Amino acid sequence: MEGRIIDVKGKKLYIEHNSQFEDRPTIIFLHDSLGSVQLWRDFPAKLSETTQCNILAYDRLGYGKSDPMPTHERPVNYMELEADILNSLLTEMNIDNAIIFGHSDGGTIALITAAKYPERVKAVICEAGHIFVEEITLKGVYDAWEAYKTTNLPERLQKYHGDKVEMLFKAWTETWTRDDYRTWNIGYLLKNIVAPLLFIQGEADEYGTLDQVEKTVSQVSGYAEKYIIPNIGHTPHKEVPELVLDKATSFIRENS
Repeated sequence: MEGRIIDVKGKKLYIEHNSQFEDRPTIIFLHDSLGSVQLWRDFPAKLSETTQCNILAYDRLGYGKSDPMPTHERPVNYMELEADILNSLLTEMNIDNAIIFGHSDGGTIALITAAKYPERVKAVICEAGHIFVEEITLKGVYDAWEAYKTTNLPERLQKYHGDKVEMLFKAWTETWTRDDYRTWNIGYLLKNIVAPLLFIQGEADEYGTLDQVEKTVSQVSGYAEKYIIPNIGHTPHKEVPELVLDKATSFIRENS
């Protein structure tokens, strides 16, 4: 896939884009709160092959090969703002038939984008996304914080994010554990989602309960289905890639 830097509203973002399938949708891959294009590994290429869809993956500002964040301090609605940036990126790339596949924070941003820009979004696959804050989420964040201080996690992340690691880690952990973030909730947006939705979640997800899934699929206005995988944690596409690939492929074939 072609990798390059693109300017989106003055922000330099790294993208990888493949547009080999004429008149077919483009699957947009949105990484998690510590992720990057590279960390998707070969999953996007495989899904592109099985669905005959084009793909666009990008590093959000502060991640991977994109420009650094200006500050680690994020507003409570930072994911809504990321949805606006994605919309600007889609405009820049002339993409108006997007299928959005988002993981964790990326899953939440996928939901918000489908709610705010329904004319652009053909379907949504939300993997382990959140629509409100739970105690289990905060425990997961605190556990990651501990791992950051006591293991080689910083070095592992540095491989993908270079010298941006400390900033992005603070941005993630400090935002989610802030007092004013406890009441964050995007439930009010869900009724605006009319695109077909597939919500994938591991039953043993260490960052969220199945309440996230149930409350999402029950509130959207379009078709919604859930795919709950037993004994699997927060990253089903890495833990059981073939299962996720098969499910995502059949969902995309039915909705494209």
